[in-house]
Amino acid sequence: MILLDGKNVAAARREALKPKVEAFKKAVGRAPHLSVLLVGEDPASQVYVRNKHRACQKTGIDSSIHTLPGDCNQDTLNQWIERLNLDPKVDGILVQLPLPKHLKVEPVLRSIMPEKDADGLTYANAGYLMSGKAFVKPCTPMGIMSILEYYKIKIEGMNAVVVGRSQIVGKPMTMLLNEANATVTMCHSKTRNIREHTSRADLVVVAAGQKRFLGKEDFKQGSVIIDVGMHGAGGGELCGDVRFEELADVVSAITPVPGGVGPMTITSLLENTVFLAEVRAGISRQP
Repeated sequence: MILLDGKNVAAARREALKPKVEAFKKAVGRAPHLSVLLVGEDPASQVYVRNKHRACQKTGIDSSIHTLPGDCNQDTLNQWIERLNLDPKVDGILVQLPLPKHLKVEPVLRSIMPEKDADGLTYANAGYLMSGKAFVKPCTPMGIMSILEYYKIKIEGMNAVVVGRSQIVGKPMTMLLNEANATVTMCHSKTRNIREHTSRADLVVVAAGQKRFLGKEDFKQGSVIIDVGMHGAGGGELCGDVRFEELADVVSAITPVPGGVGPMTITSLLENTVFLAEVRAGISRQP
């Protein structure tokens, strides 16, 4: 069984990113800049934001964190987004999700300029992805594709299953696998007998959001498993959506939790930020 170590992939891609950051600094006179909006005091979100900030610092990217109170209203959040949209020194904007329950995600996805959408989640960028003309890609699916590329897992012709249909992972993951010429099935909470689909798949991306949801009996021999789940990030033992310890003699390759998809999600955010900065500066062209 091959351990698809996202930390190794992230380290290699971040090293490759550093010369681009230095070239940008020389050309523009400043570093690429990512601004993060964090609403409230959710412990897991605070951990994620700190990790993103540290990753930016280590790669030479400027990063600013704007923390808003948990009772912040929608208008205040949108005003902050507009302020960052108009700031010429901000290249990428990220609003940390999930938001407090009284706030809606939809206005956020409409408000962030596509040209500053470091997360790749705005409706405009989702449309570009759907049309096969992606500008920036959502970070987690993008990171998964980078892991598969690094370990030379040939996707073309694979029977792939994506478990989960979120806007953040499931839907864009399906699009990217389809573009890589896999035959893709999307399963979700209303799918009857998910095992019927996963047990026939060559590649399964599990983004169900349910702790230890799938195990040995759910996968076929020799399959490749990508576990997107992360449970216990706010405290307690970390685990994913699959029962990792059951799969050593079943799968050919699998991502661990932690240390699998997570590091690559952050790395993709860094790559998107640098790309957006280059496009805005005229260094890179839009695809």
